[in-house]
Amino acid sequence: MAWWILILAGSLEVVWAVGLKYSHGFTRPWPTAVTLITIAASMFLLSVATKELPIGTAYAVWVGIGAAGTIVLGMVCFNEPVSLWRLFFLALLGIALVGLKLSVPDVT
Repeated sequence: MAWWILILAGSLEVVWAVGLKYSHGFTRPWPTAVTLITIAASMFLLSVATKELPIGTAYAVWVGIGAAGTIVLGMVCFNEPVSLWRLFFLALLGIALVGLKLSVPDVT
């Protein structure tokens, strides 16, 4: 269950990272509210996941999910550059996240 909570926390990190762009420096009320709520929820869920997972692994996976998701949304929603090198390193990040997951013994 801790891994699912961590995946949700990382997904919320993507939401708040993109929300930063839409908030225009916290000058737009609704995007700012969504950003602040999802920051708090993401960090809360990360803290819950670390009750069962090693902090180093959980934090790296949380950041990795957030970074990868934000990169993908940046390319899709904001017309950020898509290149073979960006996709290659994004794939390496995905491999690293799977490797971190597989390196931690099952938690109950």
